Amino acid sequence: MQVNMRSIRWVGLLAALIICALASPKTIGARIAGGRADDMPKTAEALGVLYFPAAQVTAALQNGTTLLTGKDYDYRLIGGRHNSPGVVELHKRETDVFYVVDGAATFVTGGTMIDEKESSPDEVRGTGIDGGVSHSLAQGDVIVIPAGTPHWFKTVPSEIHYFVVKIKTN
Repeated sequence: MQVNMRSIRWVGLLAALIICALASPKTIGARIAGGRADDMPKTAEALGVLYFPAAQVTAALQNGTTLLTGKDYDYRLIGGRHNSPGVVELHKRETDVFYVVDGAATFVTGGTMIDEKESSPDEVRGTGIDGGVSHSLAQGDVIVIPAGTPHWFKTVPSEIHYFVVKIKTN
């Protein structure tokens, strides 16, 4: 896999935008309520700023591993990787945001899952999708899969690497 700096910058930008959208409700509440600047946290750490160096992001993309998870977060950051078709997934309480770093795949969303089985609480897996919408994913594409939507890497010609933000929903 070849990850260039331009791709890393786009991944960083995407992550920054999503994390900004998920900013602490307390901080947002203080600003909305007319909180004074003196009352606001000053340091990056106090604001919950997280930094992932390029080498760590590249490793997560190459291996398809998690960058960030935990009970204190309403989201998870994952490096995604497929070199063959996957199982159909449906997350009952998570919205997925994919940013394709490199590679290509045919990705199907919606429709009806075939042979669906609950794999863990709020997670359903299947062997295929009947109907649905086919998307040709390629480098630079972003796709948002709302919670409760079946999705599937139907064909993967070689290998695809993508950055995933999993956002918890109610």
